Amino acid sequence: MPQPKVEKLITAVDIGSWKVSALIAGRTDTGELAILGTGQRESRGVRRGFIADMERTELAVRETVEQAERVAGTNIEDVWVSFSGGSLVSDVVTVERDMGGYRIEQPDIDDLLTTGQQGIDPDGRIVLHAQPTCFTINGKVPVKKPLGMHADLLGVDIHVVLADGAPLANLDLCVRGAYLNVNSIVASPIATGLACLSEEERDLGVALVEMGAGVTNVSLYAGGMLVGLHSIPMGASDITDDIASSFGIRRSQAERIKCFYGSAMQNPRDFREMIEIAPPHGDVAVPGQAAGPNAEGGKITRAALVGVICERLNQIMTEVNAALAGMGFNSTGRQVVLTGGGAEMKGIADYAQGALGRAVRIGRPRGLSAMPEAHSGPAFATLAGLALYGASNPVDLRTMAPAPQTVHRLGTPLWWQRMMRAIKANY
Repeated sequence: MPQPKVEKLITAVDIGSWKVSALIAGRTDTGELAILGTGQRESRGVRRGFIADMERTELAVRETVEQAERVAGTNIEDVWVSFSGGSLVSDVVTVERDMGGYRIEQPDIDDLLTTGQQGIDPDGRIVLHAQPTCFTINGKVPVKKPLGMHADLLGVDIHVVLADGAPLANLDLCVRGAYLNVNSIVASPIATGLACLSEEERDLGVALVEMGAGVTNVSLYAGGMLVGLHSIPMGASDITDDIASSFGIRRSQAERIKCFYGSAMQNPRDFREMIEIAPPHGDVAVPGQAAGPNAEGGKITRAALVGVICERLNQIMTEVNAALAGMGFNSTGRQVVLTGGGAEMKGIADYAQGALGRAVRIGRPRGLSAMPEAHSGPAFATLAGLALYGASNPVDLRTMAPAPQTVHRLGTPLWWQRMMRAIKANY
């Protein structure tokens, strides 16, 4: 059986606080999106979603993309890039037009979108997204395609995402410094929601909690669109730092201990299970070396590790709960989808369900074929969503050309022509 022919390449680059990952996908002639190559490097210059060291970030992006190119056996030039900084703001702009009961034609829709484009007030920020999400007829009936329908009033809801200009400019410069063209910078919650949430979930109402390394983004979906967004400057790397500080060990070892032994739920056996740790000055524990207040002889109990983890998780979930309450989540839905690198911790879904008092599931990327197993977890949801976003090529009012204006040149009035002829004849 012949292999499907790849018609278009889409490259996604997710620049996070802990890792930089890249994915090259190909859209086949069957409409399927297949993974051709992936790459990953440690993030060396990003703090809390913002660029802190441009040179190190450029190098990490370049190495990551080169790795993905070697796996895919191709060279790429254009990429879709994610932005997860805490300066994101979400808003919904509603615009209406009086139709007088007439049939809706394409120029009516174009004029409505142009009016909506002109009505967006960035308030000193950069418009990252401006996408029409839902049309309405007579202010009540939501429709996807109003063309050809009769209406007294035609409206549209435009989802707008704003961000501070300087962080976006720094991100753009880093990617272009790696000899890549930026197709678009995509807000991380939009890309992640595209990969983890079903259309029905977005319509009924769902909260998406993306627990990254340095930032936890809480976004609220209702009526098929993103209606609320809040960023919390805490994440999974803060848990790692707490472990390293509590037990006097290196960050690298704290991360390994967190991944292999960490859990969000306490177990009675944890008080008997011992974990060997190494002091900061070496990779091998020194017999009799006390490593932090909870360590004894280069060992700690797993219960002590879980206690440190849960203490930070409690702070994060308290902030998440406050963000959901502030966005009115109680009136729009009950389910929470937890994703991001922090969602890979053992027992995190049960912990979050108890802390938030809502049904919680782990969101994993879907919609891509030939996804490597190492990249199929929640830590790569944003990366997969970027590829899906690039393949869908959504309508964005920022790129919409202004409506052409027809200039009517008025001819010379007949009475003026007659008067001029009379003047010329008599003088």
